[in-house]
Amino acid sequence: MKLTTILCSAYLILTGVFLTVFAFSGFDLLLFLCFYNQAVYRALLSLTGVAAAWLAFWLAAFRPTDPLS
Repeated sequence: MKLTTILCSAYLILTGVFLTVFAFSGFDLLLFLCFYNQAVYRALLSLTGVAAAWLAFWLAAFRPTDPLS
């Protein structure tokens, strides 16, 4: 479960970087890395939604209470 959470977080950060490049330059890096294949592109975007839902569930179910200090 910890590995899944780490992978989902890493994927969301990576997707955020790709979308930042797209926002600032207009070049869709994720679509380029998918070799302009729309099916793979949409599958990766849907995986982003699943990763976000997993992290929301994880935060709601386990309520990390470790202090930040």
